[in-house]
Amino acid sequence: MANKNHTDSVSRPVGGTEYSWCRSVQIGTGITVLSLLLIKPLNLQTLQTALHKLQYSHPILRSKLTHSNPLTFTIPPTPHIQIQFHDFPSTSQLIQTNPTFERVLEHELSQNQLWLNRVDSVETDSDTFCCTLYTIEEMKKWVLSFRLHTSICDRTSAVVILTELLNLIGEKNGGELGSGDEVNLGIEELIPSGKANKPFWARGVDLLGYSLNSFRFSNLEFKDVESARTTGFVRLRLNSVETQRVVVGCEARGIKLCAALAAAGLLAAYSSKDLPDDQREKYAVVTLADCRKELDPPLQSHNLGFYHSAVLNTHDIGEEAELWELASRCYAAFKNAMSSYKHFSDMGDLNYLMCKAIENPGLTPSSSSRTSFIVVFEDPVIDDTSGLQQEIGLEDYVGCSSVHGVGPSVAVFDTIRNGSLDCSCVYPIPLHSREQMQELIDHMKKIIVDGSA
Repeated sequence: MANKNHTDSVSRPVGGTEYSWCRSVQIGTGITVLSLLLIKPLNLQTLQTALHKLQYSHPILRSKLTHSNPLTFTIPPTPHIQIQFHDFPSTSQLIQTNPTFERVLEHELSQNQLWLNRVDSVETDSDTFCCTLYTIEEMKKWVLSFRLHTSICDRTSAVVILTELLNLIGEKNGGELGSGDEVNLGIEELIPSGKANKPFWARGVDLLGYSLNSFRFSNLEFKDVESARTTGFVRLRLNSVETQRVVVGCEARGIKLCAALAAAGLLAAYSSKDLPDDQREKYAVVTLADCRKELDPPLQSHNLGFYHSAVLNTHDIGEEAELWELASRCYAAFKNAMSSYKHFSDMGDLNYLMCKAIENPGLTPSSSSRTSFIVVFEDPVIDDTSGLQQEIGLEDYVGCSSVHGVGPSVAVFDTIRNGSLDCSCVYPIPLHSREQMQELIDHMKKIIVDGSA
């Protein structure tokens, strides 16, 4: 339960999954960034007012991470976010290259200094929600960037924040804001009774299986395992006709888009190695599912926080594999796991193993801290707000999270915008090079388009 102290702040200890994110953010995974490319100047007072309304409506956005024992969310009674502003010279100095939208996004994805362990610091509280406005073309273009700690913001939360913010800036009244008094518990506390149960011996067997299998997982070639890492960004885009063909192909086979994306990634990775025809490889796929509707009590999209759960499946890939057979196999494995409630019963195991990989990178292949090849989401984001975006001068936007600490080689954040698929793909650099990842994503696109023609 949340507690109040004499300052009327509300606090509660972080939950198990939230704690795992606190650990991973410290080494570079779980920095969630929502970046907006604007071609109209934004009134800073209007933006500040909108952000304070968001923080009032969703108290978790006011939270500070208190680096105590245990780690705690402390939620002050009033909004406090402040906008940092960088003019063009300041932005250029920060980015140290031509400050494009993509480079600013990558810069934000690598900013975790705020969330390093500060137990020995005089100031032990750190904000979980930050806002920065960058100028990337003098008086012509700006990047409005929101950086959030993933423990308080999964992808569903990021979509709600974007939608509500656009409505507030555009002075629209549509949409449902939070009540202003919610302080939701962590996901573990809301799992329905019995759904997360697992016999002690079974938990031990699963932990051992996950640990041993991780050494057998195949991946892309690692280019540089020694140098410090940041998160790189590349896009996979289809036009509306190509997107419709893929969606129809998925519907005809009773599967979801996530399975087609995962299958295309696996095929692209396997074919990049020029292996003998008879050689097979085992790849790990993680699928993230929004659990809000399954919880007790059920939550809605506007209940912000991290309420996704991960399902890890492995797949053997050989020369004979093709898109739709593999996609159907990926989806069947995911659905079977969900039907067995493994997204709940294995939650603690996967959190534990992620923390162990953080403590001991040697437990992962080549000490790369890669725990899977690819991460996808069960459902894409559907965005049909182009009218409002044009009204406020929003030319483009991207929402994704960093992966350069511990995690996959590539994570795919898929959105269908006005009928066209737009995937934001993030990866650890220089563990994988820009050229290597661009080739992988280009090949994924070709596999999807050719397989759906």
